[in-house]
Amino acid sequence: MAGSTAPRAEGPLADLDDWESAHEPGKPESSFRDYRKNVRPGVAEFYRLNHTHQTLAFVQEKKREYLGKSRREMGIWEAMEYLNTLVDDSDPDTDLSQIEHLMQCAEAIRAEGHPRWMILTGLIHDLGKILCLFGEPQWAVVGDTFPVGCRYSEKIVFPEFFEENPDSKVPEYQTPEGIYSPNCGLDQVHLSWGHDEYLYHIVKDYLPEEGLAMIRYHSFYPAHREGEYTNLMTKHDHRMMDWVRKFNPFDLYSKGHERPDVRALTPYYRELIAEYFPEKLSW
Repeated sequence: MAGSTAPRAEGPLADLDDWESAHEPGKPESSFRDYRKNVRPGVAEFYRLNHTHQTLAFVQEKKREYLGKSRREMGIWEAMEYLNTLVDDSDPDTDLSQIEHLMQCAEAIRAEGHPRWMILTGLIHDLGKILCLFGEPQWAVVGDTFPVGCRYSEKIVFPEFFEENPDSKVPEYQTPEGIYSPNCGLDQVHLSWGHDEYLYHIVKDYLPEEGLAMIRYHSFYPAHREGEYTNLMTKHDHRMMDWVRKFNPFDLYSKGHERPDVRALTPYYRELIAEYFPEKLSW
């Protein structure tokens, strides 16, 4: 995207993080991702769109469109600043910038003494949300991910919305393995399209496989939280999912933490980025 003015993301949510439920400072952790009652109408509408339109054909189309990585050349910090232009002035609940959200997660990981690669993973794990700045609707960028081309788990949030998905009428796609083979490995499985898969392909040559799994599967809640889709996994996938589960609390629960001092932290994170990444990446 070569223009200097990024388009504003359109969609049913006031804020891109609202799909995980509200995260006001001081909100108890038990209330995060509670879809059982009092869910905001915008969240339900988000998932109606997501579950209706995330078909196997759609995912394959988006992979062809984006995984050639021909949109623009940017360094990691430049991509963070670009993502920072994704702002919704209508959101009354938070005035944190995207960079502040990223630093909250990274700082929480750093405070626990985890390796530098994991701190960096926390810093960049949501950078794929720049898909919104490339014109993608929110339902094709954020939200829980799930396999397409096989039976939908009842443990996916709002599973009733899959009734409107055209793939639900394709018998081949509605068996436990669908188009896949038992224990084929998640690398062979098409997950619903979003920021996780996109960023994984941008950075896959530069981080340890544990960090890449955190990026690729951090929204795959049906697997790492609900224990679903084990029939598609290898032993290696199970080991990687343990790392995703280790990462998840930092991603989810850091959002209500203290506001980071971006100016003071910038030199540390610029140095950390330079340790792992080249000056420019293809997006």
